[in-house]
Amino acid sequence: MAEVGNSSGLLAVRLVTPDRLLLDATAEAVELPSASGYMEALYGAAPLLAELGAGEVRLHGGSAGEQRFFVAWGFVEVLPERVTILAETALHPEEIDKAEAQREIAEGEKMWAEAGDDGAKYDYANAMKRQAEEKLASAEGKST
Repeated sequence: MAEVGNSSGLLAVRLVTPDRLLLDATAEAVELPSASGYMEALYGAAPLLAELGAGEVRLHGGSAGEQRFFVAWGFVEVLPERVTILAETALHPEEIDKAEAQREIAEGEKMWAEAGDDGAKYDYANAMKRQAEEKLASAEGKST
């Protein structure tokens, strides 16, 4: 993991998926898509464990510079000097297949239309569609 001194003012940031380590760097700030909305972690932040939603992780400053990653589902641990992001899916925006994301949006819309009164199917379709929309927005540089 990136070495950070206690008084550096930089967060050690690690982004991992089940398949690979995408990032091991330092940053001044990290924006994260939690399941309940976006949050920002800064050096010295209070400890927090949160569920990730679908969206972009944005890093600012430090050795990471300005970087973005699309992530979907998982957890983030924020400690005063470290942020660890464990994501089911994480991609550089240029790795995203836009046509596949469009197909996933269409599939989510189809599932939503067919869900009827089944709340679980409705929720799954909404989550699938939202993830695909966030993925496409990240690939196009339009993520909110």
